[in-house]
Amino acid sequence: MKKIFTEFKDFIQKGNAIDLAVGVIVAGAFGAIINSLVADVIMPPIGMALGNVNFNDLYIQLNKAAVSIPAGTSLAAAREQGAVVLAYGAFLMTIINFLIIAFFVFLLVKGINKLRDMSKKEEAAAEPTSKVCPFCKSEIHIEASRCPHCTSKLD
Repeated sequence: MKKIFTEFKDFIQKGNAIDLAVGVIVAGAFGAIINSLVADVIMPPIGMALGNVNFNDLYIQLNKAAVSIPAGTSLAAAREQGAVVLAYGAFLMTIINFLIIAFFVFLLVKGINKLRDMSKKEEAAAEPTSKVCPFCKSEIHIEASRCPHCTSKLD
């Protein structure tokens, strides 16, 4: 049992586990920001443009025969009265949340790939450490004054 705790402690102390935990916490906070952006900033103007539509209250009642609900009842009130509803307004908002988050993740991945490409170019631009002998075409050290293969004198 002590060995398990020791292994777990070693795992937690590794940088990858801590990076993962920080990533999950930041992603949760980012998700909350995007939810607020969609619900509080993006959807109200769209609702106003469509004639004062509250997307949170868009639903279709599935059990109209069992529960009679007057038109214009909010989603919360309909659920309190026992109505079975298909809340497509909340689903639309969730789709918009997903699209915004996917767009930001795409931008993040694109930025990371660009940084990786820049570091690869820097590695490729490193000074050469060898050259080819003009006489025997063997690869030799860049600072060699004579070819170790054919013993030709080099410039």
